[in-house]
Amino acid sequence: MTTPSYPKLSDRQRKELMGELQGLKRFCLSLAGSDADADDLLQGTVERLLERGIPRDAHTARWAYRVCKNMWIDELRSREVRVRHVSSVIQAGEAVELSPSAEVQSEGERSLQAVTAALGRLPEEQRMALTLVAVEGKSYAEAAEILQVPIGTIMSRIARARKQLLPVLD
Repeated sequence: MTTPSYPKLSDRQRKELMGELQGLKRFCLSLAGSDADADDLLQGTVERLLERGIPRDAHTARWAYRVCKNMWIDELRSREVRVRHVSSVIQAGEAVELSPSAEVQSEGERSLQAVTAALGRLPEEQRMALTLVAVEGKSYAEAAEILQVPIGTIMSRIARARKQLLPVLD
């Protein structure tokens, strides 16, 4: 199966993408939970957009958020495969170095603010919907298009997320 390739970004699309980078970075951070992973996700998203292009008739920001979301899902799947591989190696009795890097340790030692911690406890679907609407200022319709779900699903996810956050933030 080949990946579709679109014409390279037009000057307009390039400017729109540049204008959306801060919001895209916040979205990456809400998905990944760490600065390092968010930076990697943002870089990968921008690289993919530059390499593969964007359809001329597509809304640049929505397309970028969708690519970002799909790249994150791919990353989670590949992490799951790596964890299963390490588990199988351990079960086979082979020696494996499992100690985290200094960067991971220092990140784990930093304390998170109450809102960040509460957002982190939300299910991923709720966190993505809430971040797009409440943080990025996207409409429910735009968030539904980015996440490729019905608008009612977005409304439901945001309502559940707010209900879950309310006791934490009071």
